[in-house]
Amino acid sequence: MIIGVTGGIASGKSTVARAFAALGIPWVDADEVAREIVAPGEPALAEIAEHFGEGVIAPDGSLDRRALREIVFGDAAERRRLEAITHPRIRERLIAHLARLQAQAAPYVLLVSPLLFESGQQALVDRCLVVDVPEAVQVARTAARDDVDEAQARAIVAAQMSRQERLDRADDVIDNSADEETLAPRVAELDRRYRAAGLPPSA
Repeated sequence: MIIGVTGGIASGKSTVARAFAALGIPWVDADEVAREIVAPGEPALAEIAEHFGEGVIAPDGSLDRRALREIVFGDAAERRRLEAITHPRIRERLIAHLARLQAQAAPYVLLVSPLLFESGQQALVDRCLVVDVPEAVQVARTAARDDVDEAQARAIVAAQMSRQERLDRADDVIDNSADEETLAPRVAELDRRYRAAGLPPSA
């Protein structure tokens, strides 16, 4: 069984994934895969440079994410073009990583993806777990983590799928607005449920 883990920016998806990992559950991070497919030498990076210009390539040959973000953040057409370049490659790589983890015979595996719903990656999973925090928490965490001001942080949060829409599409929800000690019992509860759901039917 594959559990999709998603949530808005700074909701703590990786924190939740690490809590599951402490219980022996492997995971694939779509953000890491997204970085893999635009590494120097990858076809996606060459296509991005061809479309968006050499200004999005850093002196060391890597992708200048800040420069690219400035182009696509306020331009829906350019953002869709970037997604057309990256999303199919990310999906292909995710499928390969998930297959490798499933071959290890874990009780279930996680696909951690901020764009699980937006990219159609929910089609790869059996259940969707939304990591939820109030928007005010998202804004504060984003501003602190990404070194942006509050207005920029609010704009980033507002550009994503709404909190309510994510919750409406969730099979399970976990509140991550408190500390990790509070999170652990809820993760353990979900882990028991997912292990039970993944058991083969008795003979």
